[in-house]
Amino acid sequence: MSKLITEKKFTIVIPDGKRKERLDLFLTNQLENATRTKIQKLIEAGYITVNSKTEKPSYKVVPGNVVEVIIPIAPRPEETEPEDIKLNIVFEDDYLLIVNKPAGMVAHPAYANYTGTLVNALLFHSQKLSNYNKTDEAHPFKRPGIVHRIDKDTSGLLVVAKDEWTHAKLAAQFAKHSIEREYWAVAWGKFKNRKGEIDFNIARSKSDRKKFTIVKDEGKTAFTYYEVLEEFEFATLLKLNLRTGRTHQIRVHLSGTGHPIFGDPTYGGREIVYGASLPKMKSRIQNLLEIMPRQALHAKTLGFIHPHTEKFIRFDSELPDDMKEFLNKLRKE
Repeated sequence: MSKLITEKKFTIVIPDGKRKERLDLFLTNQLENATRTKIQKLIEAGYITVNSKTEKPSYKVVPGNVVEVIIPIAPRPEETEPEDIKLNIVFEDDYLLIVNKPAGMVAHPAYANYTGTLVNALLFHSQKLSNYNKTDEAHPFKRPGIVHRIDKDTSGLLVVAKDEWTHAKLAAQFAKHSIEREYWAVAWGKFKNRKGEIDFNIARSKSDRKKFTIVKDEGKTAFTYYEVLEEFEFATLLKLNLRTGRTHQIRVHLSGTGHPIFGDPTYGGREIVYGASLPKMKSRIQNLLEIMPRQALHAKTLGFIHPHTEKFIRFDSELPDDMKEFLNKLRKE
């Protein structure tokens, strides 16, 4: 039986140089597993204060503000419950299924995030999912069917296994880096070369355990190939392929080259890199950041050898509506 935790508290001091930003949007980007709707409900219920005062979700935080957050925590359920959550299923057979995950959905339950996950939705959809994953202190919940993950605020394709044998065969392909994975992203700035490879090692940050960073002589090797698809005034649409699959790999690699993914709250993508000194330009970019409150990153293509047919299969997905709107706005700009 897990210990009952009734609430979790955070105190955030807005740092110097931080641009004005809506309170609800700022906290959505700051707190792990938070959604804008949940943050707005907490604000309205009085669980969030700025300088010890309640404010509206639209309040603009500025440097020096002290934001205090109380998140009520329900007791952890003994088992993950099925939930009737609509899934965008691209493909399904007796052994596996391909899901196009929306941004904002967590792959599996974790601390203080026990509902609304992909696993909750999968349990409702299918009576047959693998139990290949083991539980441990870091992952106390079972993760039925989950072969791999993409970040909560990254959209795109995931493969889910329905039995242990299929799961093991798929996991082996991921371990060998033979899975074809293509991502599309919008990054800040323009690239010197139309194509290239980023091969910096990646390790967990020593100053913030939730983040990763580029390192020289330690960490894990990581390889990201990029190709420029379209250029805009101050941003670039990229196609990216992974030869390795490190946590936050694309986000860390692009940030490390000075081209963070637009909208990425963790790796510098919400800082105005170009035109900050020009009022009209700054206003235009702030509007774009409102349109794209997450990292502009989508797992577009997924290809692998089907464990049972032994044939290579590939799946492609359209960009989600928020990225389409964002790109159309960039083209008009």
